[in-house]
Amino acid sequence: MQRLETRPIKIGKLIMGGNNHVYIQSMTTTYTKDVDATVDQILRLEKAGCEIVRVAVLDKVDAKALGEIKKRIHIPLVADIHFDYKLALEAIEQGVDKIRLNPGNIKDRSKVELVVEACKAKKVPIRIGVNSGSLPDNLEPTAENMIKVAKGHVEILESMDFFDIALSLKATDMNLMIDTYRLAAKTFPYPLHLGVTEAGTAFSGAIKSAMGIGILLHEGIGNTIRVSLTDNPEIEIRAAKEILKNLNLRNDIPNLISCPTCGRIQYDMIDIAKRIETYLQGVNKKINVAIMGCKVNGPGEAKHADIGVAGGKGEAVIFKHGQILKKIKEDEVYDELVKMIDEYEV
Repeated sequence: MQRLETRPIKIGKLIMGGNNHVYIQSMTTTYTKDVDATVDQILRLEKAGCEIVRVAVLDKVDAKALGEIKKRIHIPLVADIHFDYKLALEAIEQGVDKIRLNPGNIKDRSKVELVVEACKAKKVPIRIGVNSGSLPDNLEPTAENMIKVAKGHVEILESMDFFDIALSLKATDMNLMIDTYRLAAKTFPYPLHLGVTEAGTAFSGAIKSAMGIGILLHEGIGNTIRVSLTDNPEIEIRAAKEILKNLNLRNDIPNLISCPTCGRIQYDMIDIAKRIETYLQGVNKKINVAIMGCKVNGPGEAKHADIGVAGGKGEAVIFKHGQILKKIKEDEVYDELVKMIDEYEV
C-alpha cells in the first residue's frame, strides 16, 4: 500500500518520507554512558532488523559518549533529549543523526532556537515528540489538543526556516493514538513516527501496537514505527517486522504458517514450529514455511507455502508448493526444514 505523500528528511544515509519504505526503530535500555554495553545492544538490534536506534541522554556524560557509540554502529543514531538544551547541543556536536526533542519541556524559546540553529548548521533533523500523558497546561488528552501542542512546536521551527522535521503524537490509548495520527496526516506535511506509547509487556503491548500501528499503516499513514514494549528491545523489532510483513510493506521477512493443532496431531509439532520460528528470525528472504499437524491440514491447506511439513505418528512428509517430496522420521524434521530454508532461492 502506498504511503501518503510527506516531505522527505535525511537521517544519516536514510531518506524518511517521500517514499514507501517504513523504517523500524527501537530504543536502547542500557545506560548510554556505558559505551560497550550500549554498542553491544545496538549491534544485536541491527542484526534483528532495526534500522534507526534512539538512546537516552540524561546528562553530559551520556552526551559525550554519543560520538564513540556512533563510530561503532552501522545505523542512524538518535539522541533523546528532555529539559536541558545543552545536552542537545552536545549531542549534535558529537555527530548524532537526529534529535528527539520536546520543545514543551524546554521553557525558554531562545534555548530551543539555539538547538534549531545547531541542527540547521549540521543538517540534523528534529523529531518533535508529543505524548498524551505529558500535555502542557493540564490539557485534556484529545486528538485536537495533541495537534494543537504539536503545531505550537512546529511553528517555532518553521519560523526559523527549519523544515527537517518528523512528528510523533503517541498515546497510551490506542483509539486516541489512531484519531490523533489521522488528524496529523491531514494537518502536517512531515513524516510521522507511529507508536502506542507505554503499550505494555511483550504479549499485550504487541497486540495493542499491532492494532493501532497496523490500522494506520493500512491507511497509508506513517513512515517509521516503534513497537514500545516492556521487554528486551529485540522483541520490539520482531513485532515490528511482523506488522510490516503482514501488510506487505516488507518482502525480505520469512512467513511461518502453522495450524492450531487438534486431537489428530501425532507428533511434536508445537516444539518444531517454535524452533523453526526462532531460526527464521535470522533469515532475510521472502519464504513461506508451513508446519502442519496432519494430512488433513497438510499439503492441501498449505499448498501455497514454499516448503512445509505435515506430521504422522513418529514421521512426517516434506512438501514443496503442495507437492510431497518425501517421508522422513520425526527427529529429522527440524534439520531437514533448516536445510531447505537455507537452500531456498527466491
